[in-house]
Amino acid sequence: MNISSRIHRSITQCLVFSKRNKGAYPRFYVKPKTPQWFYTKPQPAFDIHNPKNRIVSNAIPPEFRHVYPEFLPDPKIEWRNTVREKLERMDMLNRRKQIDIPEFYVGSILAVTTSDPHSAGKTNRFVGICIDRFYTGIRTAFILRNVIDHQGIEIDYQMYDPTIQKIEVLRLEKRLDDKLYYLRDCYPEYSTFDPEMEAEILPEGASVPVNPVQAKLKPRPWLERWERQDLKGVSNVLEHCVEKHLRKAKKVETPWEKYDLMKQYRRTIPEEEQSAVYSEVFSELHQLELMRKKLKRKKVFVRPKKA
Repeated sequence: MNISSRIHRSITQCLVFSKRNKGAYPRFYVKPKTPQWFYTKPQPAFDIHNPKNRIVSNAIPPEFRHVYPEFLPDPKIEWRNTVREKLERMDMLNRRKQIDIPEFYVGSILAVTTSDPHSAGKTNRFVGICIDRFYTGIRTAFILRNVIDHQGIEIDYQMYDPTIQKIEVLRLEKRLDDKLYYLRDCYPEYSTFDPEMEAEILPEGASVPVNPVQAKLKPRPWLERWERQDLKGVSNVLEHCVEKHLRKAKKVETPWEKYDLMKQYRRTIPEEEQSAVYSEVFSELHQLELMRKKLKRKKVFVRPKKA
């Protein structure tokens, strides 16, 4: 029996003896270390809930959560995935470097140019009012509405769709309501816009105006029971409602929801998580913001003509 087999036999006997005595290894046995070049400890994924990873910058403007709401994760916890959200934010930043996605809100008038192989010029341009902006992350979408040839037309656009070539804000403004689906039941003049409309440029540093217009609904039937919703942008809801409609609307009212703090907490993202997300993408968004302001100044400046 050679020396190596004797050593192996003695170690085996020690291990058997230690197991009988309920010990992992004998006192004189040292567990061999795995070489560093053979095993590397995997790095954990970025956890935004870890306080050590929350690097909050004081330079982040507070209006970022209104201008870039799609960078925030989904409020529903069961749909959250930190790795997927981080990868989506990287893809969204890369897409914004290829195309200028300006600031807009529900109620703003936009012009979206997309590639269309079936059109004459291989592109299609649609002008309309934004009636909703929904979802988060790479699947963020918005709906534009316009009335063309006495026919209401709505197009659902994916904001980060690669077929979108250009997004223009013709009139930057907000409305009194968060969603404008009631324009489907209003008179056509509230949803009609000129396809050749020119852009109205606001002065730099000006706040986004709020359009206080109140639309008028057409007589019933409606697509939804608008009397059951607290709409501020509609003026004649009660004119088309009878006592039965008001009685049923009274039954489904939930005035106590505005005091339900837990329900509001589940529908929103905490401020600490918002700051952590925007601190991650602040530098890229800040550079894109400066480029957009520079292009805006070029549009405002008009070179004088020689007499």
